[in-house]
Amino acid sequence: MADTCSIAAHAAERNRKPAPYTDQEAEENAARVGARKRPKVFYNELDADGGFIRQANTLLQSFGEGEGKWPVEAGRYRIYWAKGCNWSNRPVIARNILGLQGIVTDELLEGTGETNQYGWGFRNSPGHRDPDTGAYFLSEFYENTLPGFSGRATTPTVVDIIDKKAVNNDYHRLTNYLEVQFRSLQPADAPDLYPRKFRGQIDEFNDWLFTHVNNGHYRMAFTRNPDIYQEAFDDFYAALDALEKRLGSNRFLFGDYILDSDIRLFVSLNRWDLSYFRNIGPVRRRIADYPNIWGYLRELYAIPAFRDATYLEDFARGFSADNTDVDFADWNSRIGAKLDLQKIWADDGHRKALSGHPDEVYLRHPAGESAEDYQSEISFCPWNSDRVEDRDPRNPKNGLLSTDPSVNPLKGLL
Repeated sequence: MADTCSIAAHAAERNRKPAPYTDQEAEENAARVGARKRPKVFYNELDADGGFIRQANTLLQSFGEGEGKWPVEAGRYRIYWAKGCNWSNRPVIARNILGLQGIVTDELLEGTGETNQYGWGFRNSPGHRDPDTGAYFLSEFYENTLPGFSGRATTPTVVDIIDKKAVNNDYHRLTNYLEVQFRSLQPADAPDLYPRKFRGQIDEFNDWLFTHVNNGHYRMAFTRNPDIYQEAFDDFYAALDALEKRLGSNRFLFGDYILDSDIRLFVSLNRWDLSYFRNIGPVRRRIADYPNIWGYLRELYAIPAFRDATYLEDFARGFSADNTDVDFADWNSRIGAKLDLQKIWADDGHRKALSGHPDEVYLRHPAGESAEDYQSEISFCPWNSDRVEDRDPRNPKNGLLSTDPSVNPLKGLL
């Protein structure tokens, strides 16, 4: 089980040398458990025009009481996640903010073999197996839940480690499940990241954020069509311009307090200048060139729950072999991996002046509110629709906001 880490622990982990994991061993392990090769995005999630339409999440069953829900229990569930996956950093950050580390555990995954043909697994564990469940591959948990599953086993995935079944991989709503449905297991003074009164506005903004920012990198990185690339490029930078304006007068996206949306924006932008740019080509501006966004990200990074689930040095070094010995080595190998990223990302504290509560970054639950009072059904995410057109980021109805994204509709209301 992976604990949340200090900066020193990050360094110690980097220096630990796991046993080599070869493709031959991965093939042998796959044969033992009947694992299938991981489907490739290029063949399965690009439309006829070369645009990227992400697969819908498969495991949408939520948590709570009643038929059709997974019971809320301490010690039963584990988040399987990956350092480089922005979707899977989200629930770990939310869990840590909410004080659920002892309730919902986590385990870091890595690719399997040299070419990762079988997807996520346990490169850093003895025998390349999950020490608690004995699994070699994340996909085994999917097979236990959905026999014959042929899609991509994705991070994050919540697994019932007692029954060894994957129970939820809906990264769109997973933080909301932890915030709402696990409220009864949170400390009494846990922050309120998803205030019930404003969930509609937060959901609408999150769905806008997904298509324009969170998924923006992938829309650019996977497409083979220059026109579609340009659409995604323009969408992304238009969104950044709006967010830069919004954060000029708001400490966080919705005002004085960190909410669920701030986690979603942070995990996408913290890796743009260090990693994502590799896949998208020339950039219009670095993230560090947006003063308000840059200050906002550094303030969030100074908070342990955010910093401990963020691996800046790994983003800069990359997740593949070093190539510093060639004449035209990439920028990250030559320069980026050698930067003092902790100094660069240090918060200067100036954004406190935007808040009416400068020493409190979290909203607290109203006095007398019970866990039952806090419950509501988590909204269905359109990005999980079975209809491909509903998940197409070029569909004009997707990612629309009823308000100007540069304006905080909850200003002064929290």
